[in-house]
Formats: sequence, structure tokens, C-alpha cells
Amino acid sequence: MSKVPISEEEKKSPYYKYFMRDMAPIPEEKLEMLRNNPLTPESALKVENMNDLFKEGYLPGEFGWTRMEDGTLTMANITDMPGVTVEMFDWWIAWHGLEPMRYKIWDPEDHYYCLTRHPEKAKDTQLSMKERYWDTIHDVIEDIGGGKEKIEINFRAPKDIGFDETQLKKFEGTIVCAGNEKNPVIMCHFLRPTENGCELRTRFWMGYCVKDGKPKKRILPPVKLIPESIIIKLLEHNIKEFTNLRAILPEVYQEFKDDLK
Repeated sequence: MSKVPISEEEKKSPYYKYFMRDMAPIPEEKLEMLRNNPLTPESALKVENMNDLFKEGYLPGEFGWTRMEDGTLTMANITDMPGVTVEMFDWWIAWHGLEPMRYKIWDPEDHYYCLTRHPEKAKDTQLSMKERYWDTIHDVIEDIGGGKEKIEINFRAPKDIGFDETQLKKFEGTIVCAGNEKNPVIMCHFLRPTENGCELRTRFWMGYCVKDGKPKKRILPPVKLIPESIIIKLLEHNIKEFTNLRAILPEVYQEFKDDLK
């Protein structure tokens, strides 16, 4: 695939070398799982059970997509991220929204633009890395398989979408999540440490919004089903972008980690 367009000025960027690299190849076993989607409504994690992610080991449905019995859609992905730390991941989320070129190196073939509406918060040294992106909005243009589209990503504190505060205090990883009352999708990237780095467990729940600090179903009556093609393309894109991010993040972090100080 061809890369997204960049300006002459962006070619002078210190990030340009990462942009010009070939995308990291998706492991064949992941492609095989994608071809033989294993997720079912019975094995998928329901949004109201999101705190099950804190349990040791693995849940029944760690990969795939399915339509739930209530008509909503659920997607799951799991990505081994050797050499990546929790600190790196939180830093990346706060850092990449400050310049569009940073978003482009994440996925040079599909990421066109990203900019945070709250740059001063991302740079606030009085805040932790997590707090620098909580309650912020990123304006994004990307292509997940259906053409370029504009989206808003409203990052939230995990407790504000339904995660248990007691378990959050004990958790050694990080949870990057997004959702609001307006958009019918909840995003969750649940990152936990492993012996060789971290492991990212992603969930998307489509057909739900966040209201009063917890998930709320938002499929309008009469039931208006979200097309399955959307969740399939989202899973394919998620695999692609996080396969590439795990390849570049340790190096990008070492080179630019002081940019937010």
C-alpha cells in the first residue's frame, strides 16, 4: 500500500525516518485467526463486565469480533509488545497528539492527521502522563478500510467509563480508554506488564456510549444495527497499527522521551 501524503516541511521532521520505514508485518498466526474469527457472543467480554480484565490469566474471548445478542458489536485484540513499558505507552498517548507527523509514523499507510485540542495539558509537568491525556479530545483523520474519515477520540480516566477504582489503585499497568455520551462506541486499551515488556488487550464496544460514569446502550429504536463490516475493518486496522507501534515505540521513546518535559 502507498503511504499517506506528507508535506515538504514534514520531510524535514526528525520523525521522517520512521515514516519511511516499511510497516512491521502482521504475524501469520494473527492473520489466520482473523480468517477464522473465533469470537462468539458467549465468549466475548460484555461491556458491563469490563472489570474482568483485571483477572489473572486470560478471558475466553481475547481475539475476534461478534454481534452480541442485544444487537451491539464487540471487538477484541491482543498484542504482545516486547520491550514496551507502561511508561512508554502512556507517554505515547500524551505525546503523539501534539504534531500530526507523530500520528503518521504510527501507521504511515492509514493515519492522515491527529491533533489534540488540549496541547497545554499534554505538556503540563505537574500532571502524570496518564492525567495529561485524560479528559482530552484528539481530532483524527484516518482510513480503517472504508476511506478517509474524521473522528473525535475523547480520552477518559478509566474510573469514568466504569472501571473499579479499588482495582485501579492496585493495577500495575495502564488503561487507555475513550467514550462519551454523544458517540455510540467505547474504546479500551488494557496494557499489563509481562516478563519481556507488556501485553495489550484491546476491546471496542459499538452500540454503547458513556453516561454518568458507566456504559449505556445507545442503539436507537427501532433497532438500528451497526454494519458488521465496520467492526471487521476496525479489527483489521487495530492489528495493523499496533503491530507497527510495538515495533517503533521503544526506539521513538528513547529518542524523544524528553519532548513532554
